[in-house]
Amino acid sequence: MTQPFVARAAIGTYLVVNLAVIHAMFIVAGPPAHNMFGQIGRLLGLYLAFTMTVQALLVARLPLLDRAIGMDRLTGWHRWTGFAVFWLAVLHPTFVILGFARYDKVSFLATFLTLSKQIPVLLGLLAVALIVLVVALSVRIARRRLSYETWHAVHLLLYAVLVLGLVHQMYEGTAFTLNVLTEIYWWGLWAFALSALLIYRLIIPLVRNNRHRMRVAAVVPESDDAVSVHVTGRDLHLLGAKAGQFFLWRFPGHNRWWQVNPFSLSAAPNGRSLRLTAKAVGTTSAGLRDLPIGSRVFAEGPYGAFTIDQRSGTATLLIAGGIGVTPIRSLLEDPTLDGDVIVLYRVRSGADAVLLGELRNLAREKGARLHVLTGRTSDTNQPFTPANLHALIPDITTRDVYVCGPAALTNAILTTLRSLKVPPRQIHAELFRLAP
Repeated sequence: MTQPFVARAAIGTYLVVNLAVIHAMFIVAGPPAHNMFGQIGRLLGLYLAFTMTVQALLVARLPLLDRAIGMDRLTGWHRWTGFAVFWLAVLHPTFVILGFARYDKVSFLATFLTLSKQIPVLLGLLAVALIVLVVALSVRIARRRLSYETWHAVHLLLYAVLVLGLVHQMYEGTAFTLNVLTEIYWWGLWAFALSALLIYRLIIPLVRNNRHRMRVAAVVPESDDAVSVHVTGRDLHLLGAKAGQFFLWRFPGHNRWWQVNPFSLSAAPNGRSLRLTAKAVGTTSAGLRDLPIGSRVFAEGPYGAFTIDQRSGTATLLIAGGIGVTPIRSLLEDPTLDGDVIVLYRVRSGADAVLLGELRNLAREKGARLHVLTGRTSDTNQPFTPANLHALIPDITTRDVYVCGPAALTNAILTTLRSLKVPPRQIHAELFRLAP
């Protein structure tokens, strides 16, 4: 069995077992709510609390899940789990208030105002308001108007939601206060999720950065809008970083402590230094060329399953679009990459081809074939249609295909690969839909 299969099986078992236990607790607790609306609200509250623990585990970036499934796919799960939390957070209090309103024979608004005077209820409603705010700013229309740094800062409110939710449960919980066993189970569930979050998002990054003491060694402009930052430190080989992975980078003094950016390694790690290459698209990336030499670097990672370890064969196709060339260039340099290798680099013009000289040198050393595909996409210039890609790579169904680039381009290529019947296990993509 493959590692991804085992990870998915473990996740499925975790969800099914816990949901079964939650339903059992709900049934055994009986109907303290006075009508069907109240009972539905109580069950939705249990769903909501459990879903929040699942969200905490996804945000914790557990190494086991990251290596088996990949941070990109986990981030997609985080997004859908977030929408589940949103709807449960809206429906849970709505049904509870409807239940009390119907029982007391008063209006929904009057019941809402009465219940909101109770501190535990008020804290729960405040948590709901914060969830609504975060989701509202995460929908596509709003997201486009926010910088990555602002969007990330807004998501930090979710930590406040966890605290408010915990306090609310301490005073309002019923189903999990049946006996000592149910209380141990419930708070053990929360302790597991919060411990994972605390260990992997705070303690381990602090310990690693104190050990490695990373600093900026060099800043090299690669083009008018792209720059490479070379980072050195102590015992970097202990990080276990691999070509194709990324770190979450903070540059104290350059940006605020809560501002973090995911940048891929643009060179295969050698145990002595790390290199990231970024295009100026946000506040942090635009100012990287002004980083002082010797300034402190705080890095969290490595993350991602976009590595040569995922290969299922010996023939490989690497496809890069724009600045998505950074992990592709890193993979091409990986000493473990052997066999028949082809690289496709899609850019608007030769001037936009960042790291092209390095790609050519590495391709020459590896005996790989490099194709630079230039020009704006038009009716006569669509290299990634099924017919055109198959004409360029006739044996594409026998290759492991690695794709990294802008979301629209990556999704188009993935659609083409599926239509060409490339086996799913041979398709590896990185979209960097990173959850903060």
